[in-house]
Amino acid sequence: MPTIGFSLIAHNEERQIAEALRSVAWADQTVVIDCDSTDRTGAIVREFPHVTLFRRPNNPNLNVNKTFGIDQLTTDWIFYLDPDERIPDALADELRRTLPDTPHAAFRLPRRNFFFGRWLAHGGQYPDLQVRLFRRGQARFPNRHVHESLEVDGSVGRLTEPFDHHPYPTLDDYLRKMNFYTGFQADFWRQEGRRPGWLDAARFLALRPLSRFLRRYLLKGGCRDGWPGYVAALGDAFQTAISYAKFLERPDRPDRPA
Repeated sequence: MPTIGFSLIAHNEERQIAEALRSVAWADQTVVIDCDSTDRTGAIVREFPHVTLFRRPNNPNLNVNKTFGIDQLTTDWIFYLDPDERIPDALADELRRTLPDTPHAAFRLPRRNFFFGRWLAHGGQYPDLQVRLFRRGQARFPNRHVHESLEVDGSVGRLTEPFDHHPYPTLDDYLRKMNFYTGFQADFWRQEGRRPGWLDAARFLALRPLSRFLRRYLLKGGCRDGWPGYVAALGDAFQTAISYAKFLERPDRPDRPA
């Protein structure tokens, strides 16, 4: 049986990290990179004897510490997991069945997103395919952008069982994370050398938010997921608008919220 390791990075995740680690207690190796947490994240991780803890600066480009984390693993296969994600038993069983005989370098698998405790099955939120599992040495996170996907050297297979994602237990969590990601996007545009312009303003402040909301909430059925589906569609629509507004506010200065 090939060995499987999990890498997580965490910043002030005391409410989420324990559930994530419990879901991978069966793994051969697990590492957590604590990125300057000021809460009990580190103390909670130390309660899990099978987990190795590292402390690193809280780099705004999350992929820097993601790369550091996967470099600490020595297992045959590596799964990058966020602290707000969980590995259900059904997925763990599928990994044990699939990995011994596969020719693939990595796998793409579905992710179930939960907003305020409710699984969003519509609005483009599922299957939300992610490449997270890969052979050691055959995939890397690029250091370009917070949501850049893994770059894989080899073929990518497909798993059927999903893993679970609980990014927003409360509306406060949703707004806090939106503040971070919109600030990072604004900073990314500055680093690219983008300049304010009327065409970009029309696209990012009006046209794209409207089209994204209509597509997610009506065309893709987000309206079937109740009020969490509405908030998800609205937030997705306006995330780009808020990012561009932050860019316009300070087009030549970094905007990196804690």
